Amino acid sequence: MAILGIKDIAALANVSPATVSRVFSAPDMVSKKTLNKVKKVIDEVGYRPNRMGASLRTRKSGNIVAIIPDITNPVNAGIIRAIEQGAQSAGYSVLLGDTQGLEEREQHYADLVSHGQADGILLFCSRIPFKTDPNVPLMEQLPPMVNGNERIDSDQVVQVAVDNVAAAKAAINYLISLGHKRIAAITGPDDIASSNERLEGYQLALKEAGIELDSALQLEGDYVVQSGMDCASQLLLLPQRPTAIFCFNDDMAIGVMKFLQKQGFVVPDDISVMGFDDINYAKFVTPSLTTVHQPLQEIGSTCIELLLKQLKGQVVEPGRRYLPFELKLRDSTGKAPN
Repeated sequence: MAILGIKDIAALANVSPATVSRVFSAPDMVSKKTLNKVKKVIDEVGYRPNRMGASLRTRKSGNIVAIIPDITNPVNAGIIRAIEQGAQSAGYSVLLGDTQGLEEREQHYADLVSHGQADGILLFCSRIPFKTDPNVPLMEQLPPMVNGNERIDSDQVVQVAVDNVAAAKAAINYLISLGHKRIAAITGPDDIASSNERLEGYQLALKEAGIELDSALQLEGDYVVQSGMDCASQLLLLPQRPTAIFCFNDDMAIGVMKFLQKQGFVVPDDISVMGFDDINYAKFVTPSLTTVHQPLQEIGSTCIELLLKQLKGQVVEPGRRYLPFELKLRDSTGKAPN
């Protein structure tokens, strides 16, 4: 007769292996319905956990995996530094998983926890990298995990970010206060949650100010400098050019300024430019970039703090935790031209 393992019990009970492990190690974390279902399967097949295997499973790896779409993105530098500092002070090492935005890579790095090579996950994308059962509470199916910066559409996940809707709305309201009415937006890809939230804030601010939305002023970029340049070239071809351009990250804003200057425009006298993130060199470009400041190091330190609490067995309430943003007013924005 074949020897059954936790994965076999999980398959028979239609739950995750992590849930079966919790039935043995932390039954209080499992709903009564799921607990009874798993115990019924265990009784039916006569399963008994291997003591040595259980010991290996409960032994800490000392690693945390950070799943990040692009570790070369300057936005992530401050976050990664804060994660490293917090993890090392608690005796953990950080495994950086650069996914390049690919779902299969996200799942590959998430499997490090399933295979015992990491104890928890810091997730900086908007997809849960596990197959889950909609009939089982999500919290029961996930390892210790914190989602940072990108929104996951679930109230059962611990999440840390700025309020992108409110931040983008504040940016547009500032430009409106300078007299701008034709305000363009260069977004990120439409499959990125934070970009969609910033677009919502942009549109909401214009509507509340009684400014008609113009789809020609909304262009999709891909968060790199070149896409800012490309989008700026399209905006200059419009019969009525924008007087201000709001970019959903600083790299694209820098690309916009570079292209405008190359074409002989003066920023901000002719066209104002505003970014988002406040990366390290935003204040060093010419003109210095007005932008939305994200507290990147605080996002990283909060994420690791909440994950470490989970790893210590402490209860961390799921849901979103918004950290404060700030408008950094510099030289790339000015009053609308007459």
